[in-house]
Parts: sequence; structure tokens; C-alpha cells
Amino acid sequence: MTPDEVKSLPSGELPALASRLRRQMLESVSRNGGHLASSLGAVELAIALVRVFDPAKDRVLWDVGHQAYAWKLLTGRDERFDTLRRFGGISGFPNPDESPCDAFVAGHAGAALAAAEGLAVARDRLGGKEHVVAVVGDAALANGMALEALNDCAKRTERLVLVVNDNGSATSVAPLGALLESAGFGVTRRIDGHDIAAMEDVFAMAKAAHGPIAVRVTTVKGKGFPPAEADPTAWHGVGPFEIGGSAAPRPASGWSDVFGAAVCAAARRDSRICALTAAMREGTGLLPFASEFPDRFFDVGICEEHLVTFAAGLAKGGMRPVVAVYSTFLQRAVDQVMHDVCLMNLPVVFGVDRAGAVGADGRTHHGMFDIPMLRCLPNLSILQPKDAAELAAMVDAALTRNAPTAIRYPRGVPRVFKDIKVFKDVKGVKVFKESKDVKDVKDFNGLKWGKAEQISSPDAPIQLWALGDQVAKALDVAALLEARGVLAGIVNARFVKPFDADLLARQRSGGARIVSLENGAAAGGFGEAIGADMRFGWPDEFVAHGSVAELEAAHGLTAEAIAESILRDGPFEGNGRP
Repeated sequence: MTPDEVKSLPSGELPALASRLRRQMLESVSRNGGHLASSLGAVELAIALVRVFDPAKDRVLWDVGHQAYAWKLLTGRDERFDTLRRFGGISGFPNPDESPCDAFVAGHAGAALAAAEGLAVARDRLGGKEHVVAVVGDAALANGMALEALNDCAKRTERLVLVVNDNGSATSVAPLGALLESAGFGVTRRIDGHDIAAMEDVFAMAKAAHGPIAVRVTTVKGKGFPPAEADPTAWHGVGPFEIGGSAAPRPASGWSDVFGAAVCAAARRDSRICALTAAMREGTGLLPFASEFPDRFFDVGICEEHLVTFAAGLAKGGMRPVVAVYSTFLQRAVDQVMHDVCLMNLPVVFGVDRAGAVGADGRTHHGMFDIPMLRCLPNLSILQPKDAAELAAMVDAALTRNAPTAIRYPRGVPRVFKDIKVFKDVKGVKVFKESKDVKDVKDFNGLKWGKAEQISSPDAPIQLWALGDQVAKALDVAALLEARGVLAGIVNARFVKPFDADLLARQRSGGARIVSLENGAAAGGFGEAIGADMRFGWPDEFVAHGSVAELEAAHGLTAEAIAESILRDGPFEGNGRP
């Protein structure tokens, strides 16, 4: 469907259009997964915007892209919507490379109004006539950058439309009308965001307004799909599901749950331990902590910069804060990690969730850049576990340090290794006494600070230094090499910083070729830190969306591709034979 076709529809046919759009969303998301509740709630809003504005010329920015599925369907992508979030298909977020109707990339909340201000000012300076519209959810409007832009817009441009989609997500920003007026915006009455005719009238008025204007609409998350209306949080971002079911699909217990359980176990022993997140309580595995320790749990909303500095203040005041945040969102607070945590060497523990490729969410959400961004910061240690037991041990070790620590772990379920004690219960992990200096602590359930684990073949001429979830892949690579007559040892690196320099030096002195495997950007990553002779990580580009297996195959990061690359780098003679 094209915008012109939407504009030409009689108003009496619009409810049927809205129903069809919702059905298409449900069918595609039920197969591919995606962000459902927010987009279901913004269907009539998208229709009204397309009918009043010109998507090909006017700049409509969605903040964040969770709301934008209907927009995609109405702007020429309905026939490809079944490829949503699939490898080679359309993105789950607004993407200007995909359509000129997507005015700006929108994967991180809080950016739309600042970008809209820039587009509006550029238009004014260059004599353009197009309208600029920022569609911002009430939760995103609480983001620091959104508030900064709100404070600046009125003095920069006289023509900008802010659509505030109030769907009940905000935890602050009240009273909203007074805030908007104090920032110099004209403010419309609150209108029903499911009443297309009413929105068309108000949007037409906003187009002619002199000065920036805010249109306030109220929508229902999950509209038209009763399970999502009843529990929009559970249906925010989901995997594949049966449309006829009533419960949102629950992912298998994974890294996030292990992390959350480990923090709960530590909090039972130490009343100073608190947990913080930025609108990601469920996703980061902190729901059990919030239930058990409500007075020590803090969800600050979509405000990552505030999150980190708030944690720094807690640490300076004597608490032991644990910050759980997705890698892609920690990027937004690197300055605060440096200036407010590392500079004062404060004992803040960062649980860097979704580190590495995240699959279908794609280039705005891959957690590939945390190591390059963080490993240059003094005082900060960076760890990554190969399995659940190591993650629990790392949480214990990090909470004993009087310095900042980042523990990164990927999306998904930890691998269980046959030669490792299977992780059963965080409460069963051996606990060591607290020390003023972690160097005084010899062991945390087999974890020694700054020391890697030699898993196999310490004297092999090739040493695969694998970080975290890549240990499992290293086992496969080693088996493939052995089948070709080449022996490779496996090192579970455990520490990005400080890495095990002693083990590395011993291997190099013996003539070993060092190969690094990491689920992160190769440029500036772990392999670069240890000076690996061959480095396998994600390339110096923004990686597209698709399953992790598809992305690894596309970028030569499967076990088979890595083994072939190592063999091509030969020859391996003498002690290279097993």
C-alpha cells in the first residue's frame, strides 16, 4: 500500500484498514518475533499521519521504532512485511536505507526530537517547505536528550510538530502539558489516538500553526489483541507465538536470569547491594530482585546516563550498586562510566547484557562495541564467562572488588559443558569472604582473578583464545582442525582486562600462534588487546539483522569458516600435527 492509496480511501473504510494492518502485524510477528504491543497501539496514529502529511517529502520521525510497524505497512512495504526482521528482509526499526519515508534511524529512544529540531532548522536555513514531525512516546519523552531538545526547540524554529503518544508508559514527566508549555510549545487538547478523524483535524491545524506545537494523543498498547492489551509489558518484544494463545511466549532461562539470580544471592548476604536498570527490569533478569528487594531496586526509565551516575553516587555513598543494561544502551552512557565511575574508581558492577550479535533486532541493537568503548578506561576490569557457573562466580568476585567491573554476556542460553559442574542454583555457588582487595582472594568457585583457563592442549602450536560464549565454538574449531591433522589448544580467556599476560607470554615464547575468537567488534576488541595473530570477530561495519547463525555464516564466523581460515594461514609442520 502506498501513501496515495491511503489518502484516497473514504473515511468509512479506515476502520477496516486498521483491522487489516493489525492482522498483518500479528501474522508476521507471530512467525518472526518483534515489538508488538506498541505498534498495535499506534495503528490509527500512523494512518492519520499518512493522510495529513506527505511521507515522501515531509520528515516524520518515530521515537522509538517500536511504534512504527503500521508506518512501514502504509509506506510501500506491506508486500514484504512477512520478511520483517528476517535475514535480507525489512528491518524491525525505521531505516532510511530501506525507504525514503523513514526520515531517521530509530533504534534508541529519546533521539527523535533532537533530530527533528536539526531537520527543521536545516529546512529553515535552506528555504525548504516540508513539515517535520516527531512522534515520541511518553516514556521516551522522559529521556534526558529528549528533555534537552524540548528545552531548545522553541528558540530555534517556528515550524515543528511534536506528537506525544501517551500510552501509559511514562514513570515521570508530569504534568506533561505544563512542561510542554513552559518549553514554548503550543499544546493541543488531549485527543483519542484511535479516532482517525479527530487526529486528522488536529494534525491539519498543527500544519498551519505558527510556532512549534505539541499534539497529545492517548493510545492503548496492544490495541485489538486482548492478550497484549491486558499485559503490554509481556507483549512488548516477543518471539514467535500462536495467535490463538493468551500468554506471551517466555524465552528459555538464559544468561540474564543467571545474572539476576546471582545478584539476588549476593543481596541476601549483603544489605548494601542494590540493583539498577533503565526500563529493562524483565529483560535483564531483575524481576526477581525487584520482587524480593523492592527498597533496593531502582528502575530509572529510559535514562541511561542518569542510571550510571546515580549508581556512582550510590557507590560513593557506601552502597554496592549493580547496573544491568543492554550493551547497545550502555553505549549511551560511556562518558558517565568514564567520568563518574572510573575516574573515582568506584565499586560499580555493570552487567552488560546482550553483548555481541543479538539477531533479528539488527544493527541498532547488536552489542558489538562495548569492549572497544570500555577497555581503554583506567580502573575498569572487563570479564566474560563461558557458562552459568562462571557468571555467578564473576558476580561474586566483582562485588568483592573496590573498583568498577563490567561483566559482559550474550543473548540466549548458556552452554553447559560436560567437563564443568552443571550450574544448578546460584545459592549453591561457593561464597568467599569479602576482601578489601580482590588480589587477596585466591579463588571464586574456580575463578582466579585475571587468569585464563587452559581447557586443552597447552603445548599445541595453535592456541585458540576464546572469550565467553565463543569457547563452545572454539571446541568445534579445534575438532575440525584435528580432523585435518592440526592440533590446537583452547584457552577460556575469561578476562578482557586484565587478560592473562603470563599465560600469553608463555605460549608466545613457545612459538604458539595465537588466534582470538570473540562475539564483538574485531576492531579495538579482545583480539587486538592480546595482539592475536588471527582475530575472529564482527567486521568494521554495522551488521544487518537476521539469525545469529545466518549472520555468522555471512561474515565467515562459523566454526567451519574459522577452521578453514586457520588452515589457509598454515603451513603446519612438525609439532603442528597431533
